[in-house]
Amino acid sequence: MATNNNAVYGDTHFFGDVCKNFDYAAQFTKHDAGLLDQIKSCNSVYRFRFPIRKGNGFEVIDAWRVEHSHHQSPTKGGIRYSDMVNEDEVMALAALMTYKCAIVNVPFGGAKGGIRINPKNYTVQELENITRRYTVELAKKNFIGPSIDVPAPDYGSGEREMSWIADTYATMNPGQLDALGCVTGKPIALHGIAGRREATGRGVAISIRECVSVGEDMQKLGLTPGISGKKVIVQGLGNVGYHSAKFLAEFGALIVGLCEYEGAIYNPDGLDIDAVFNHRKATGSILGYAGATQEFKNSGEGLEQPCDILVPAALENQITSENVGRIKAKIIAEGANGPTTPEAEAAFYEAGGIIIPDMYANAGGVTVSYFEWLKNLSHVAFGRMNRRFEENSNLNLVNMVEGITGVSLTPVQRATIIKGASELELVNSGLEDTMIRSYHEIRETYKNNSKIDTLRTAAFVGAINKIAVSYQNLGVWP
Repeated sequence: MATNNNAVYGDTHFFGDVCKNFDYAAQFTKHDAGLLDQIKSCNSVYRFRFPIRKGNGFEVIDAWRVEHSHHQSPTKGGIRYSDMVNEDEVMALAALMTYKCAIVNVPFGGAKGGIRINPKNYTVQELENITRRYTVELAKKNFIGPSIDVPAPDYGSGEREMSWIADTYATMNPGQLDALGCVTGKPIALHGIAGRREATGRGVAISIRECVSVGEDMQKLGLTPGISGKKVIVQGLGNVGYHSAKFLAEFGALIVGLCEYEGAIYNPDGLDIDAVFNHRKATGSILGYAGATQEFKNSGEGLEQPCDILVPAALENQITSENVGRIKAKIIAEGANGPTTPEAEAAFYEAGGIIIPDMYANAGGVTVSYFEWLKNLSHVAFGRMNRRFEENSNLNLVNMVEGITGVSLTPVQRATIIKGASELELVNSGLEDTMIRSYHEIRETYKNNSKIDTLRTAAFVGAINKIAVSYQNLGVWP
């Protein structure tokens, strides 16, 4: 059943780590202790079990949905498919979603879901049955809906699973005009949005580019400003890791290392991310890639090779007090949720490094999910109403200028100037603007208070202040 949750957290738990960071940041705010406790606590935790037919028998599946904060509606967060998922993890990820949405000014409360399975152990039909039953269980308790709680993809899930959720919800709610807004991360054909698949990785890359563009901060690290030529190691070659590496390379960075669960590869002169991806697809492993000069059977060793920027984009607790002293990067950009433990973070900052915190760095996914949700509610694709008008207006302007000046543009120049924005271009523009503005908002908080010692603390302070204002506007607190 759905219950209120006042979790007691310990030193070794993911949710405990999130709460520790919150408590530390809260001392730099001036809010009532009761309000701070409300912001920190998970409002609703729904744990449930359901049977599915597997082979000639049955299997009982454990699942969760956590709604951390209702200061904004709907709540928002992905669904993780993993045999390692547990209630503590889902609570922590839901809390991070609350703060993440506040940091990038997306008007959602935080939520998260989890299904304890390894998707590789199930057929497509079994996965569909699990996903649809999970959706039914959420609907029975009013834990899903375009104005209630909107899931999205996470580790182990993707567009296919989101389409099953959308179809199941629409079937259970016949005639509901906004039914497809019940979930984001859907395929384009089912009213998804262009750019959503790569949004998280693109956001990570933009956050890094923005961080290294600040000359004052790079000087303290002994680095030159700008992304060009920066050596990067990426952990994880899934959706987030692949696209982070891809866009960083497009921005001019050098991908020198890649780490996966089977091992790691390294080349100080750079790796071709697409070639590595195709090699792994063909062989099942990044090991054996011809372009690597070093291989490591232990994936953790790959994190410790020379680089300027390390991007952990896999799972939580990858950088700990045990290995942080061997990390050679000057900047850690958290593509995954919670990859750095609090103890490791303190040690890394003490050594003079910078950590771009997860709840900002990987917020590209929820930002573009917000755009998809808006698209589903408005029932109009971005750019559809005004693209041709913009192109005709630009064409008239070009013709007038050419007529006045007598200078004729080349076909390529004309096409570049006249072109109206597509949905993908508008989405990427909105994402880039969001990530840039949010980084400097965090950095300004960091720089304006000498007692705030990390970007993560600054991000928490900003998030707490925004959420507190929302509660006050609701009349919950004076």
